[in-house]
Amino acid sequence: MGGVPLGKKKKAIAIKDYVSWFEIPAVDFQQAVYFYNQIFEIEMVQNITDVNAMAFFPVTTGIGGAVISGTGSIPSDKGPLIYLNGGNDLNNVLNKVEPAGGRIVMPKTFIGEDEGYFAIFIDCQGNKLALHSKN
Repeated sequence: MGGVPLGKKKKAIAIKDYVSWFEIPAVDFQQAVYFYNQIFEIEMVQNITDVNAMAFFPVTTGIGGAVISGTGSIPSDKGPLIYLNGGNDLNNVLNKVEPAGGRIVMPKTFIGEDEGYFAIFIDCQGNKLALHSKN
């Protein structure tokens, strides 16, 4: 049979980040860009082509991502759940979700002393996402 014999397992190589990029699908691209600009108080740089439209979350280091609209970009509240950084206190972002056109599914919830807090929301396009913060 295949596999690695007991006692001779390969040592796992630690990966710094298991997520390297994320894309949040949108049907109404401008509405989605407005939504994320509002809740995070940012200005997303847009790249619009004949094939698709993307707006990039501004990052200096770490994981980047974008809002994307085009063929195959279908918003959904099913599937993997992306946790976005809620900053020092995720309520600063979460409190802007409903005024910007989204819906809060789970309010700020304590996980544990070391883990902090999370909340879940549906964005203006129908995507389910989460926020995380230490406080």
